[in-house]
Amino acid sequence: MRLEMRQGYAGTGPGAITPDGCAVEFYSRLPVRDEPDIISAAVPAGSHILELGSGVGRVTHALLERGFTVTAVDESPEMLERVRGARTLCTSIENLDLDETFDVVMLASFLVHSGDTEVRRGLLRACAQHVADGGCVLIQREGADYHTNLPRERADPKGFTLRMVSSEPVGDGVHSVHSEFVFPDATWTQTFLARPLTKDQFEEALAEAGLRVDRYLTEDGIWVRAVRMEE
Repeated sequence: MRLEMRQGYAGTGPGAITPDGCAVEFYSRLPVRDEPDIISAAVPAGSHILELGSGVGRVTHALLERGFTVTAVDESPEMLERVRGARTLCTSIENLDLDETFDVVMLASFLVHSGDTEVRRGLLRACAQHVADGGCVLIQREGADYHTNLPRERADPKGFTLRMVSSEPVGDGVHSVHSEFVFPDATWTQTFLARPLTKDQFEEALAEAGLRVDRYLTEDGIWVRAVRMEE
């Protein structure tokens, strides 16, 4: 049964669209970038990774090829149908409650910037709950100009164009973001809600969940390695 679209979220284009406006076919076409390099450099070889919000397995498959074990979690069955070689769990991240922990928990795709504060709290609780003693949480956060340097676009070497069209404040610190993904044979759009977080606000959100920054993994501060506060 297809889940209903969330309020404030929308997506258009060929194929299945998830409740947060993501187009399954678009993400199936999106190439893997430097994420596997960043992740591999931050965690021990052969780690068991809990990937929260795996989508179609774009990063999952690259991690499997590097010798990691991956448990992929996503709320969209259409997304998880595209994942190969990993254990998959179809559920919302904020409701995840497994009786096990993992060497690495990964929350990518800017999910920490959920427009709903309670959802963000649930996401970070899931991270803290499922990371093993001595393990780490890898989080991808928005860049400093994500909501200000607009409109902007990037022509990908694979032959398509990504456009961040607008980011409009809609109240309570939340922005409505509209993006377009243009291929020679198809166009997809997504509208979603995001809550910009300063570095201090981000670290406060981690602390609320019992996590702290171990180190920022990239110069732009987008990728972060976090650990439990008592470690």
